[in-house]
This record gives sequence, structure tokens and C-alpha cells, in this order.
Amino acid sequence: MPLALLALAVGAFGIGTTEFVMMGLLPDVADDLNISIPSAGHLVSAYALGVVIGAPLLAAVTAKMSRRTVLTGLMGLFVVGNALSALAPDNGWLLAARFLSGLPHGAFFGVGAVVATNMVAPERKARSVSLMFLGLTIANVAGVPVATLVGQHLGWRATFLGVSAIGLVAIAALALLIPRDHEHVTAQGLRGELAALSSLPVWLSLGTTVAGFGALFSAYSYITPMLTEAAGYADASVTLLLALFGVGATAGNLLGGRLADHSLRGTLFGCLASLVVVLSLFPLLMRTEVTAAVAVILLGLTAFATGSPLQLMVMEKASSAPSLASSANQAAFNLANAGGAWIGGLALAAGFGVTSPALAGVVLAVLGLAVASFAYAVDRRRAPATSRERIVASHVPQEAEPVHH
Repeated sequence: MPLALLALAVGAFGIGTTEFVMMGLLPDVADDLNISIPSAGHLVSAYALGVVIGAPLLAAVTAKMSRRTVLTGLMGLFVVGNALSALAPDNGWLLAARFLSGLPHGAFFGVGAVVATNMVAPERKARSVSLMFLGLTIANVAGVPVATLVGQHLGWRATFLGVSAIGLVAIAALALLIPRDHEHVTAQGLRGELAALSSLPVWLSLGTTVAGFGALFSAYSYITPMLTEAAGYADASVTLLLALFGVGATAGNLLGGRLADHSLRGTLFGCLASLVVVLSLFPLLMRTEVTAAVAVILLGLTAFATGSPLQLMVMEKASSAPSLASSANQAAFNLANAGGAWIGGLALAAGFGVTSPALAGVVLAVLGLAVASFAYAVDRRRAPATSRERIVASHVPQEAEPVHH
């Protein structure tokens, strides 16, 4: 695997850290700015809104630029957003800075996924995407806990200054390791890029992402009350258990990438089905501390194993605009985050029990399987008879670029 994937992973680590660390710093931010916890929670939403808006927009308007230039520019915007977060004098300024920090998130992963797949042989494309996403999952294991501790002991502003420093390291790595010749040589302008997203298979792939990851966030958004009220863990133990989730997510990400290189559809169906099983068992597994810890690991494993297959699927379906499609998929991930949390909250508010968000996730995972199955049927109808027997992740159309090893 090319060393350039390390540069992408460093950027992903910084992005993952700043995305999730705000959850652990909400009380500190609220106290410092004299606002309520619910008001501070809007800072999480502001970041997600930036991702949803920035992902397709920035990918489209930078379509004719060198990908190395785009990636370093996006990371520069990330550094500015986090530095402004550290310097924000009040809640309004911090909201704007968090929105700015979220803008480059989706486009970075979208363009980065295209760069990653174009640097490896066809049979290693999914694995290359999973290695870039490795930075995101490791952020949940190490980056977020460390950044949270820094914020609690040195102040939340120090956390965002530290994240800005990670961004500067990523810029240097990207400038040194991403080859110059990774450019959008077949770029077709904003209208052409948007037209590539108009096909039914692309929207079905995006729909699978929203439903599948919505299932994850329906349960994960309420994992703390499940662990404390159902499994009996002390509040102080939750941080360690969330790190276990990151361990499962890291393993699932690597496993999904490797399996998807052999069978893209098979991996996607298998992982979604496994997610259905794990979420269905949550009410049972949350009865003891040991089985609850196992449930947290399995949730990260099965959910993040779908990440690389979903990313590659969207890129295949919009082969003439892979950067835009890949970025749009990142927006879909964040819609899944917001939608899954909302649906899980409805189950909880309805009085169905503390583990009911996991059962709501079962419904979403089944919906994801249904959408993926319908997409498969559409592909079979459109594909020549000789290619219907098996669909594997063996080809993402390459632009006029050499393969680097």
C-alpha cells in the first residue's frame, strides 16, 4: 500500500477527533460561555450541518483542481475552523467556527477516497479506502479520549488548538506524499458533476448509507444510558467502553475493506445482516457488564465493516464524478447520524425502555438491507446477462492516471 495513504489517515484522524470530541466537552464549553447544555449541543449540530452542505458543494466547485491542491486546501480550512473555535469569544462565534470546521469534512474523505483507490491495483481498492478511514476509527480509540482529557485539564480551547496542530501535520504530509499527477483530468464542470448523481443506482447507494448507518447511530447515540441503567456500569467506566467501541470499529473497518475487495455486494449484505443480529440482541446483552462490553465491540465491528463497501459502491455508480459522489456519501453518513439519533430518541421518549433505540436501529438496518436488495435487482436488470452471476469490487473506472505502488 502506498505511503500516501498515511497522509490521508492523518487528516482523517484530525477530522474524526474534532467531530466527536465536542460531545465530551459540552459541560466545559457550557460553563465557560455561560450557556445551557442543550444550547451547547447545537455546536454538534452546527458541525454536522457544515458537513452536509460542504461535502457536495466543495467537491463540485473544486472538480477541475489538482487533487493534492484540493486536499491540502481542505485541510487548511479545517485548521482555520478549529483555530477560530479556540479563539471564539462567545457562543455565536463558536457556532460559526464549528460550522466552518465541518465544511471540509465530507469533501476531504470524498476526494481522498478517489485518490486512495487510484493509487492501488483494482483488487485492493476497498482496502485502500479502509486504510484512509483507519484514521477516523483510531480517533475514537485514542484521539477523542486524549483530546477530552486535555480539554478537561487545560481548558476546551487547548483541545481545538491541538487539533489545529494535527491539521498542520496533515497538510505537510499531504504536500509531501500525494503525487502531483492526481488531478481531475476528465473533469466536466459543475453541471456534469451534478448530472452524474442523477441516476437511480447512485441514490439507492446513498439511501443504503443513510439507513445502514442510521441504524448504528440510533443505538450509539444512547449507548451511555444503556450501559449505566441497563448494564449497571458506573459513569466513570463509560469512557473506557466507548474506547472499546472504537476498537471494534477499527477492526470492522479493516475487515470490511479486505472482504469487499473479494465481494462488494456480499460484504455489504453480510455486514448489514450482522448489524441486524447484533442490534436485535442488545436488550439481552445489556443485562450484564461483560455481555454489554461485548455488545459495544460488536456494534462497532459490524457497523463500520459496511463503511468501505458503501463508499466504493457509490463511487462505482457515479464513475464519471467519483469525487462528488464519494463526498455526497459523507453527507449521507451525517444525515444518518442526525436521523438515527432522532429515531432512537423517539423510541426512548415513547417509553419502550432504555434499550429500545437499539430495536429502532434494527428497523433501520432491515430498511438498509431492503434498499440494498432493490439496488441489486436494478443492477441485474440493467447489466448484460453474462455479468449477472456475481458483482465484485474489482473495478472503479480510473481516470488517466498511473497506478502507484
